[in-house]
Amino acid sequence: MSHHVTSADIAIHGDHLDNSKVAKAKTLALGVAGIGTLVSLLGLFGVFGQWFQGTYAYSWVFAYYFFLTLSIGGVFWTLLHNVSNSGWGTSVRRTFENLGSTFPWIFLFGLPLLFPQVNQYLYEWMNIHRATPADQTLSEHLHHTDHLLYAKKWFMNMPFWFGRIIFYAVGLTAVIWFLRKLSTEQDTDPNPGTERLFAARKHSTYTLIIFALTITFTGFDFLMALDYKWFSTMWGVYLFSGSALNSMAVIILVCTFLKSRGHLKHVCGPEHFHIMGKLLFAFTTFWAYIAFSQYFLIWYANITEETSYFLIRNTGGWNTGMIFLVFGHFVVPFVVLLQAWLKKNPKYLSIVAVYTLCMHALDHYLIVIPERGVSLGNLHVKDAAGKVIVDGHKIFGEITPAIGHAFWGDILAFVTIGAAFLFVLLRALGQHSLYPNRDPRILESANLSN
Repeated sequence: MSHHVTSADIAIHGDHLDNSKVAKAKTLALGVAGIGTLVSLLGLFGVFGQWFQGTYAYSWVFAYYFFLTLSIGGVFWTLLHNVSNSGWGTSVRRTFENLGSTFPWIFLFGLPLLFPQVNQYLYEWMNIHRATPADQTLSEHLHHTDHLLYAKKWFMNMPFWFGRIIFYAVGLTAVIWFLRKLSTEQDTDPNPGTERLFAARKHSTYTLIIFALTITFTGFDFLMALDYKWFSTMWGVYLFSGSALNSMAVIILVCTFLKSRGHLKHVCGPEHFHIMGKLLFAFTTFWAYIAFSQYFLIWYANITEETSYFLIRNTGGWNTGMIFLVFGHFVVPFVVLLQAWLKKNPKYLSIVAVYTLCMHALDHYLIVIPERGVSLGNLHVKDAAGKVIVDGHKIFGEITPAIGHAFWGDILAFVTIGAAFLFVLLRALGQHSLYPNRDPRILESANLSN
């Protein structure tokens, strides 16, 4: 900071975002999200035909889970700050909480995936379950048709799947709502003390379990289940590393934006950006370690059900994307973030943050979209009577690494959910003080030196 910060430098009523200055951005974001959501729902439920319905279902999963990881990451940083009782993060804790508070709203965009009209194109295991003849039990049907799915029936069954979805939504929403409420109530408390800090720390311990289950099993249920035969013991931690890394990138961008508008004055400076930059660097390295570990374990074991993931993504142009991901997601930011001076400069650090988010988008694109051509080209959905409802060969053509023109749907889904994410984030920023001005540790954080 430019000088030693005292209590006289802390705004008595906090630091509030002028909503009128972001009203146009919020209106535009809401309008784009509204129109895009309407068009998307019409497409997902078949108004524009089965070709668009099938291809766009994958576009929706890609965009949905990308932004969901950013929201879940906000919850993670809130929990970590409280559990570790860190002093430095007090100045930017409200940004953690605001980002995490977008979770319940973004999770709503996953609701279309609950309907058979949509998930019939995504999750083959559900179609196999639905095709159970009336004179057979599910166990009997799977035992005779797919022994691998029969072995996974305890986990991959419809009631348990819906139950898990409800758990993710209710559990993590309750966590971030409670912690954010506990934090914001302190802003208007005439006698703020340490009771809320102890409460936040206490309740952030066991709720870390809810976070861990959510980031892990949403990845299983929404992404890994695109190919129910495939599995990876590293999948949960792989998704966690990307979520933590890129939610920190969003936090850096938000703090830079607020600083440029004259907010967070005296409480957030180069030292705070330095630490956030170091966290960005740390999780860049961690993501690379987990990505390599996952690839190495699958390559070494050479099990068909595991290697299929990389075989698909080493086909055609997807291989170029996978190679670029290695250098673009790790090597470039690793070298750049070694520079201490850069991590203290909000402008340059924000450029790296934007770049990191682009690599995160590529990562999730390569997770979801290569599965689209293979799955849809070989899709045959039957009802319980054995009648073919969807014939993949007739609608989508033969098996192919990519489906032409479906890329425009990917852009539509990304822009739609991205606009919604921006709207709810700006809305959250304008609801309370931008930093916890009555937190007993605010002066410690404001005078940070590292």
